[in-house]
Amino acid sequence: MKNYTGVIIEESLEDKTVLQNIEIINTKVEKVIQKHQTPWVKQWTLHNVIIEEEKADEMAKALSVSLDSEHSWYADYKSDKFHYVIFRDKVFKVDRAKKAGYDEVTQYGISLGIPDYQVDFSPRSKRWER
Repeated sequence: MKNYTGVIIEESLEDKTVLQNIEIINTKVEKVIQKHQTPWVKQWTLHNVIIEEEKADEMAKALSVSLDSEHSWYADYKSDKFHYVIFRDKVFKVDRAKKAGYDEVTQYGISLGIPDYQVDFSPRSKRWER
């Protein structure tokens, strides 16, 4: 079985109880800076998580309805083969070998007003390595 790993920003969640059903490996708090473009929060609490493969779809749906309804955020986690990118009321399950899927997710995120540097899912991106 392949588990998924990712990062969930606690401040992105309107309903934080969803975190009770997710294995958190570690947590890091970052002070929000201008580049983050999230002036409504003072910090980001970044939870590195593991999602079991058989729960990946279920957790994506739960996160999708738990994300902030006022501001545009996303959560994501990936395995070797698939990458879930979850927005409020929309879930993408991208085959990591297919660039077109990432193009669609990036365009969707930008259309919501998320800064483009935050939705750069390119395999060449530094963000890809997290």
